[in-house]
Amino acid sequence: MGEFSIFHWLIVLAIVLIFFGGRRIPEVMRGLGEGIRSFKEGMAGTQQPTPPPAAPAAPAEKPAEEKK
Repeated sequence: MGEFSIFHWLIVLAIVLIFFGGRRIPEVMRGLGEGIRSFKEGMAGTQQPTPPPAAPAAPAEKPAEEKK
């Protein structure tokens, strides 16, 4: 009862794909990695400044056109 076979892992993978979908899994893993990194930095007692998240690009402005 304590061992997982490849069949069990395939079932777990299928359930994760159903719940999160293929697009959301990289976001979840990235967040998990950042959390682990933050935890390790906190345990070490060193605080490195993290760069602010990149701002989204401003949409290109179109010149005002007059309607006739």
